[in-house]
Amino acid sequence: MEKQIKNYKDLIVWKKSMELVNKVYTLTKKFPRDELFGLSSQMRRSAISLPSNIAEGHRRGTRKDYAHFITIAFGSGAELETQILIAKNQNYCSNKECESIDILLEEIMKMLNVLQSKLKSTPPPSTPHPPTP
Repeated sequence: MEKQIKNYKDLIVWKKSMELVNKVYTLTKKFPRDELFGLSSQMRRSAISLPSNIAEGHRRGTRKDYAHFITIAFGSGAELETQILIAKNQNYCSNKECESIDILLEEIMKMLNVLQSKLKSTPPPSTPHPPTP
């Protein structure tokens, strides 16, 4: 039997996104100080946008709104993918340091893609709430 999702904090994709935020903060603390308001800040905002938009979309109450905010989260994930590559290219982190972030972000992006597909499909007549992963 599937666990009942009462709020966004029950969502696996939200939990993993929060874990990602922590990893990004840990990584960016090691960046040069002159990146504090540059790449470091941008990566943190992109990471924070993922769980924030998942939560906001879930609370909106309609499939259409939920799908819209999942699309925004998905875009933030793509931004973060790019920013991680930039950090690697600038030698702010090694491939190994960024690997756990890359793996977790890829997993989150796949989950968001599935969730977005489910939200855009026609809901069965007996479904009162949006589907959740």
